[in-house]
Amino acid sequence: VVTADGRIVRNAGARVYRGGKVITTDRIDSLRRFRDDVREVAQGYECGIGLDGFDDFREGDVIEAFQMVEVPA
Repeated sequence: VVTADGRIVRNAGARVYRGGKVITTDRIDSLRRFRDDVREVAQGYECGIGLDGFDDFREGDVIEAFQMVEVPA
C-alpha cells in the first residue's frame, strides 16, 4: 500500500473498497514500514496494513483511513 494523500495512523478506522463498493469498515490493527511496527505513515510512503477483523485483500482494493473526532457543540 502506498499512502496517496494525508497519513495513516494505527488504531484509526479504515474502509476497504472493491469495485467501488465498501467491503468492510474496520480498525487498523497493525501498521508496518519495512519490518518495523510504526505509529503512523506519511503521504507517499509504502506500508503494510493489518485490519482487526479482515484479511481478504485483493489486488485493486482501495483502503480509506479515517479518524472520528468529537467536536464540542
